[in-house]
Amino acid sequence: MKKFTLLSLMTIALMTLTGCDAIGTIFKAGMWWGIILVVGVVGLILWLLTRGKK
Repeated sequence: MKKFTLLSLMTIALMTLTGCDAIGTIFKAGMWWGIILVVGVVGLILWLLTRGKK
């Protein structure tokens, strides 16, 4: 019974959601968060290195 409800839920989700739009949105958000985090970490490292030399 548990498999049946999971399967029916997945089937309904696949029929109602547009897969390409959802995946595209997730990847765009992930890409921007990745860029922001990389820039933040590099900035933090540079700030710590320049602060330590003074």
